[in-house]
Amino acid sequence: MKSQDDILAIVAALKSAYPEAICSLDYQKDYELLFSTRLAAQCTDERVNQVTPTLFSRFPTLEALAQADVSEVEEIIHSTGFFRAKARDIVAASQMLLEVYGGKVPSTMEELLKLPGVGRKTANLILGDIFHAPGAVVADTHCIRISGRLGLTDGTKEPPKVEQQLRAQLPPEESNDFCHRLVLHGRAVCMARKPDCANCTLRPWCDFYQPQD
Repeated sequence: MKSQDDILAIVAALKSAYPEAICSLDYQKDYELLFSTRLAAQCTDERVNQVTPTLFSRFPTLEALAQADVSEVEEIIHSTGFFRAKARDIVAASQMLLEVYGGKVPSTMEELLKLPGVGRKTANLILGDIFHAPGAVVADTHCIRISGRLGLTDGTKEPPKVEQQLRAQLPPEESNDFCHRLVLHGRAVCMARKPDCANCTLRPWCDFYQPQD
């Protein structure tokens, strides 16, 4: 594990490299981010952003999604993979949002986890991006990989453990943006197979980096 000084230095380095810590999923309404995140499971954000304009144009309101024919939703989102489960969850969650939460995305982890298809990763993204809740940690594949390489975690690949370990170390007000920046860094530099260590701003704190002789 890193010292607090190292952690703050890593946070600052990422902030300098990626000042715009924004979610890569496109959305206009709170529930659109919720459903886009569901679609992003085992799928790229780029693909999701190609699909959601059609989905949200065909069903422009939460009420329309709640009344949607699941098979039609399946057809629209087919290319995102696992489309049957995703379509079923989106329609069921739309119904629950209207019936239980008055048509609004809830603002607590407990309530979010009651929604069909919503796990901790999705709930943390909603809490961080929509409600700006401190301490939100989105433990996606980039976050898990890079935090392990940096020694911010013990190398576990289990999202709940990564979330717990990062939450214990990161400044709460920085954690959500920090995770967004790890995604950007993971796509641009610290890739899974061939990380560009030579051009990585995080080299001074990285346990994975091995200088060339």
